[in-house]
Amino acid sequence: MKLSKGWIIAIVIVFVAIIFIFWGTGIYNKLVNKEETVNQQWANVENVYQRRSDLIPNLVATVKGVANFEKSTLTAVIEARAKATSVNINPKNLDEASMQRFQQAQDGLSSSLARLMVVVEKYPELKATQNFSELQAQLEGTENRITVERRNFNEVAQSYNSYLRQFPANIFAGMFGFQKKAYFKAQTGAEKAPEVKFE
Repeated sequence: MKLSKGWIIAIVIVFVAIIFIFWGTGIYNKLVNKEETVNQQWANVENVYQRRSDLIPNLVATVKGVANFEKSTLTAVIEARAKATSVNINPKNLDEASMQRFQQAQDGLSSSLARLMVVVEKYPELKATQNFSELQAQLEGTENRITVERRNFNEVAQSYNSYLRQFPANIFAGMFGFQKKAYFKAQTGAEKAPEVKFE
């Protein structure tokens, strides 16, 4: 039985459409997987920042116990913590502007904590307490975790962004609304994570 030319063309068109659908589905699924990896890593970043934020009330309470401690320094830390915890970002909208707001709030808290630690130097009796020493170790460990999680986030965001820009993924990314993710950037003039020293 011979197929007419019209049937052959229709079969070829259907075959090409099926290939295109499977090919597009593969690209779409890879974009989804990469975006979910970015979202999961963002949750890890938020988790370590939350850990730092959770340590601050204990730190403030310990420092408040010292007579004549500078109230303005404690107030600055409390206000910076409130500002940092109020900035929430949806991982679907990790653009430059939202990332900059988040970083500014977190950098403000880091600066306030650094000022607090400078003031603590004037109080040797505070530095000698076990509670303060434990908080110091936890805070230092948390700062290190923040650095690691930020680096990990930048790596998965870079992988996602690179794939997003490659042909033909860029066509499907545009069709389905996948957007580039912003990166963490170091503070101007800062080559490394803030170092907190209590000694």
